Amino acid sequence: MNTGPSMKWLFIFPSALLILAFQVSPCEGQMIVAHRGASYDAPENTLAAFRLAWEQQSDGIEGDFYLTADDRIVCIHDPDTQRTAGVKRMVEESSLAELRELEYGSWKDPRWHGEQIPTLREVWETVPDRKLFVIELKSKESIAPLLADQLRSLDDGRIRVLIISFHEETAAACKALMPATRVHWLTKFRPHETGPTFHPDVATVAETIKRLGVDGVGMRAQREVIDLAFTQALTQMDCREFHVWTVDSIDDAKYFQTLGAMGITTNRPAHIRTALISTALKAREMVGQP
Repeated sequence: MNTGPSMKWLFIFPSALLILAFQVSPCEGQMIVAHRGASYDAPENTLAAFRLAWEQQSDGIEGDFYLTADDRIVCIHDPDTQRTAGVKRMVEESSLAELRELEYGSWKDPRWHGEQIPTLREVWETVPDRKLFVIELKSKESIAPLLADQLRSLDDGRIRVLIISFHEETAAACKALMPATRVHWLTKFRPHETGPTFHPDVATVAETIKRLGVDGVGMRAQREVIDLAFTQALTQMDCREFHVWTVDSIDDAKYFQTLGAMGITTNRPAHIRTALISTALKAREMVGQP
């Protein structure tokens, strides 16, 4: 990394020490991942946003990907282009050429005019050595074989890859096709209609991870659900990897840092990174570490 020596990515959980083959952040184990790029400042899921994320010293970037009608993998969050391009075209029913007739930057600010919808390969090419590329799959499991083929052609071992998806079948298919690549299932928590609890509960999360054969879980950063008892239970049920999204509050970032989240996904990577580095340095000073 540009910010320090190359090391393994270490996470200390309440009941276990987990060592993963990712690079450590100066923020005491947390990877700071730019959500759809540096999307607070630049138009989401564009090359401009990803390049800005690297300028802001992100440890990784996260982008959303769909399969087009002509089997190209493109980076966009919504199933259609209305919100970011101003014209409605269904992504999975359109060709790459049709999608590139539109413009995806001006909705954020006129200075971003001219941004095109990027392909997976184009986003990949922005990633510096030893950094992390988080690929969220929005299409169903039919995207998995094409993604596997493309990653085989691209992967030269210089960057890290984490695949994530809300779709259980997609996550499982990716892990089966790419066993050496880390995969996380995504979930968020909804309150039960008849009581104060939320679903899925911690046991369901851990059981889902085991059933799908994936490596961990990415969770919406809901403090009313995720606490020390929750993360301890995950660890005890052999779900030892978790990351949280989308965290733009410094207070929330510090909270999930103390719980041992392996990654914090944020629209504001520079803002969150600065705060967590400051917290880590103060903690070291308190215990007399250099």
